[in-house]
Amino acid sequence: MSDLTTDSADSVEKSDAPKSSRSLTSIIVWVLVIGLLAVLGWGLVQSSAPRPEAGEQAPAFEVEFFEGYEWNGKTAASLDDMNGQIVVMNFWASWCVECRVETDELEAAWLKYADQGVVFVGVAYSDVEPNSIAYMEEFAVTFPHAPDLGTRISNDYEITGVPETFIIDQNGEIAYVQIGPISSSTLDSVIGQLLAQGG
Repeated sequence: MSDLTTDSADSVEKSDAPKSSRSLTSIIVWVLVIGLLAVLGWGLVQSSAPRPEAGEQAPAFEVEFFEGYEWNGKTAASLDDMNGQIVVMNFWASWCVECRVETDELEAAWLKYADQGVVFVGVAYSDVEPNSIAYMEEFAVTFPHAPDLGTRISNDYEITGVPETFIIDQNGEIAYVQIGPISSSTLDSVIGQLLAQGG
């Protein structure tokens, strides 16, 4: 009789062990799932920061220009270096069809305003350097251009695609945002107003 009781107790202990192991595994899995969801949620909150718009301070940036391009005698520059200037920052790519619509307009505006305190900066988005250089040569572009290494600048400006242009005033605030190709009339209008205000 006592043997029967012992066998019964042993079987209960044995059956509890797998349940306990399964329970611990379930807890670990749920902790991992909740942790993953928390990380994803945090990432969404971080990436849902509003894109900079007109009237807001422009995000700081630093660029190293493509070989053969410079601004103010420098082969690299930052937004701080351009303080007091109007900055026309154009995001583009050699593979972008719509960019071809505006490139000549941007070059013409650069030549028109270069000696009036206006800086044009082309930012090549997700492009291969030889293709970027070939594009600039094709359009005989002379204003400074730089690659967006690691898409840091385009991420900070939360661009929706290319082309996209941000015109930044003399105080470092965004004055105008153009999604899609920008026209010479828009460039003249916005730059003209900012020059008239004088910062």
